[in-house]
This record gives sequence, C-alpha cells and structure tokens, in this order.
Amino acid sequence: MLGSRYLIAALLMFPLPAFAAEKASVLPFYASLRADKVNLHEGPGEKFPVDWVFMRKGLPVEVLRVYEGWWKVRDWQGTEGWVAQRLVSETRTIIVVGEVRRLKSSSEAGAPALALVDPGVVARLIECRPQWCRVEAGGMKGWLQRTEIWGVGPDERVP
Repeated sequence: MLGSRYLIAALLMFPLPAFAAEKASVLPFYASLRADKVNLHEGPGEKFPVDWVFMRKGLPVEVLRVYEGWWKVRDWQGTEGWVAQRLVSETRTIIVVGEVRRLKSSSEAGAPALALVDPGVVARLIECRPQWCRVEAGGMKGWLQRTEIWGVGPDERVP
C-alpha cells in the first residue's frame, strides 16, 4: 500500500502534456480516443460507475470539462461522461453522419466524387475551410461538406 502512495505522488508531480494544458483553457474542443476500449464514467474518477464503454479507437469526442486528469466528453450521438485524460489523443478525427456521402476531389460543389463514404466512417481531419473539410479515410484524401461530418466546431478553422 505504501508503494502505491509513492506511485500516485510521482504521477501527480508530472504536469499535463502540453496539448492537455493548452486545450483545457479553451473549452470545448475536439479530440479523439486513444484506445480501442475506453470506459465512460459517471464522474471524474475510477470510483464512479462506468455508464458506457467506447469500443472504437480514433472516435472523435468533444471535450466539455477538465478536472484533475479526467475529461468530460460527448460523442456524436450526445452520450456524455468522464474519461481518463491519458485515453484521449490530440489527433483530430471526424465521423460521417446522416447518409452515404460523396468524398470530393476538391472543395467545390461540382467537383467529381472520389468515393462514397458510409455514415459512421471515422476519418482523420486534415483541414477545414468555412464550408468544407479535407479528410483522409481508407488511405484516400478528399473533401466533405462540414454539414456531413461531426467532430469540428461550426466556425472552427483547422490548418
């Protein structure tokens, strides 16, 4: 038992990673899940019951609150709860919502489609302009309208 106290004290001496400290000051923000299995707790800590288990690495989440190494997150369906900060990554992803979408070759409405993308597909976010976001899904890069995805703020600019 004494050893675990020292371990906890040692862990508390290390500051949050730069990403965590920087992002915590501008809530809410988007991130993604770092692991294939992430427990969603009722409150900020292991002592709180697990309400849900996310089973998808890379799933985008919106971080709503930060408290002592725990982040309150919401997924694209509105499910909210607390996850350990170490299980959240700064890697930006999106999820395709609604119906089958056309991944376009450019950010113009008339651009040819490169592929059809099913709802629920998670893709890496590359950049966002006012109405379009460039993503990478299945090794293919292309553009989706902002209204076709979840995981980026309505006015957010992504480099």
